[in-house]
Amino acid sequence: MVTLTLDGLSASYGRRRILSEITTPPLEGGQVVAVLGPNAAGKSTLFRRIFGLLDGGGTVCLEGATRERPVAYMPQETGVNAVLTVYESVLLARMQGRRLNVKPEDLAEVDRALDELGIVALGERDIGDLSGGQRQMVGAAQALVQNPEVLLLDEPTSALDLHRQIQLLSILRRLAKERGMLVIAALHDLGHALRFTDQALVLQNGTLVNCGPTEEVVTPELLYRVYHVTARIERCSKGRPQLIVEEAV
Repeated sequence: MVTLTLDGLSASYGRRRILSEITTPPLEGGQVVAVLGPNAAGKSTLFRRIFGLLDGGGTVCLEGATRERPVAYMPQETGVNAVLTVYESVLLARMQGRRLNVKPEDLAEVDRALDELGIVALGERDIGDLSGGQRQMVGAAQALVQNPEVLLLDEPTSALDLHRQIQLLSILRRLAKERGMLVIAALHDLGHALRFTDQALVLQNGTLVNCGPTEEVVTPELLYRVYHVTARIERCSKGRPQLIVEEAV
């Protein structure tokens, strides 16, 4: 099973350092990892650095990968081509880095990704006609159709309504376990992080504040320190942790 470890990872834009010495324990396949932190904490830069779109110090160590292209990345702005249909755009994502020699199994994987996300009905729609939330679901399909061993998702629920948020996060959690895939997702909803993720990595001002099991990381003390809010975490009748924010400090 794939394992991803960051060792002293850094990144800069010009002279401005964005990430400083990010080191994590091994992050293992089969888990969903939340990347948390306030705005401008360095979350998007971290994804770009892991995926190789930015240079910098430190290393990204990927062990146990069995595929030539083991990592897929869904940025905040998916950049889907407005002249394509949804089906065409997902198929092109499937064929990324390969000769455009489409095989039946490629079409089957596109069908599976659209079906998994419940967007089969969008298949013949033009990308330019979709809402922001629909485009975001298409971006998720473009990432999943590559069958990655590591899936990087930068704020995958930011444009989704509540139903779609819960749906997508539930799907990601299930697929991580079924496929042994490591899913790393930047999230702003800490309640979703507590419910759907196994591990959490918290950034503040480009540095790593904490990394570990989500319920051990997301505490009232951390929320006060990083997010400047007073909050408490209580168990609901089903035993799930519930985040209750009281006020901004």
